[in-house]
Amino acid sequence: MTLEDLVRLRRARDRMDRDYAEPLDVPALARGALMSPGHFSRSFRAAYGETPYSYLMTRRIERAKALLRRGDLPVTEVCFAVGCTSLGSFSSRFTELVGESPSAYRARPHEEGAAIPACVAKIHTRPVRNGEAKAPPPP
Repeated sequence: MTLEDLVRLRRARDRMDRDYAEPLDVPALARGALMSPGHFSRSFRAAYGETPYSYLMTRRIERAKALLRRGDLPVTEVCFAVGCTSLGSFSSRFTELVGESPSAYRARPHEEGAAIPACVAKIHTRPVRNGEAKAPPPP
């Protein structure tokens, strides 16, 4: 992989971080990186250790967790606000990464993290990839 490829991959990753709520897919991201979809996916995985789709869904779930902690939006609105188009797929992926359903996550208290700066909270609330979610804390 060339330095130029790495720069393009970083731009694609930055775009996913910034535009996570937009309808992004691998072909569109690959076009932006001037690569074929297959080459883009392989290169992204080699550079970042996960597929572009997995990375994007992790960003979306991180944002969904923040919206659900606020408690003022229903799960369906949160799903669409973070760029997911299927409530079922969103709920399944959320449960896989977080270890509990979006509704259960929204329903439990989150005050203990209210005084923590957002940059620190993001580290501790980051979804775990590959089904390694821990059991939720007791109510």
